[in-house]
Amino acid sequence: MRWESRELKGADATALLPLAGLVRSVSTPEFAGVTFHEVLCRSALNRVPAQSSMPFTWTINPTRGCLHRCTYCFARRTHEYLDLDAGQDFDTQIVVKTNIVEVLRKELGRPSWRREHVALGTNSDPYMRAEGRYRLMPGIITALAESGTPFSILTKGPLLRRDLPLLVDAARTVPVSVAVSLALVDPELQQRVEPGTSTPKARLDLIRAITDAGLECSVLAMPILPWLTDSEDQLDDLYAALADAGATDVTAGPLHLRPGAREWYLAWLQREFPGLVPRYRRLYGSGAYAPKEYRQWLGERTARAHRMHGFDRRAPFRWARTAAPEPAPEATGPAQPALF
Repeated sequence: MRWESRELKGADATALLPLAGLVRSVSTPEFAGVTFHEVLCRSALNRVPAQSSMPFTWTINPTRGCLHRCTYCFARRTHEYLDLDAGQDFDTQIVVKTNIVEVLRKELGRPSWRREHVALGTNSDPYMRAEGRYRLMPGIITALAESGTPFSILTKGPLLRRDLPLLVDAARTVPVSVAVSLALVDPELQQRVEPGTSTPKARLDLIRAITDAGLECSVLAMPILPWLTDSEDQLDDLYAALADAGATDVTAGPLHLRPGAREWYLAWLQREFPGLVPRYRRLYGSGAYAPKEYRQWLGERTARAHRMHGFDRRAPFRWARTAAPEPAPEATGPAQPALF
């Protein structure tokens, strides 16, 4: 069935979003249960707030919402600004900026543009499965490269392999950084936590493809989930797989539970590992971050894995990382300090 034949009009319940620039809302059997809201955006470049700790000044997000359905995604709350919920709607009501390439070219062509680093993959994954339909990234990559703007991409999507020739060409003229997000290699647990994403094997193959193309590939091993993916054996398996795939560097960190993500993740935990819910409530209290003691404990454990698998002996990665705003295990999980 052709995509255009699934256009929804009028008062259809799936087309009622009060979005500025909304052109149409589209559904298709290829993406069952998902509605894409195609909009004409007025801006492509988003300035990062000055108080942010992020190592970049600008971002580009071709979409809002994400098909990856990661239960822990920190960006979930951003859907509430559209009068949508941070749970099911974030996973199924996807806003697509169909004119983003045209707008980006105009912004990059302004005399005031200083060619500062631009990050992609901060709020939604630019290589989620829908990119195969909309094909926005080739134009974005080309526009950035032709304007002399350095950029980085963080993704869970193997679809990036399609654009490797473009990225290699761009890297000849501007600094280009590519990172893959992968924090666990147990495929059964991974699909429970991130049900819309590609498998660990597919992402390891993506890392190999990136490095085989001559680009460095960093890995963001976030989030590490307390009592689910933080045992020494699990971290050893993860780092071993990343080293074997040729990753240049690994940055690991614990789960953040910001509003929106907190409620959705804890509801998932209640269904999947109910015995862990009281532990999580003690660990995170009413805040978004694990306590300093846990972060130090996990940092020491990941540092050992980092050294054991030779990442401390690899050449330093040459860009400011795109840091995250950050058998199935038993519910009792691995041992941790008594505090937890």
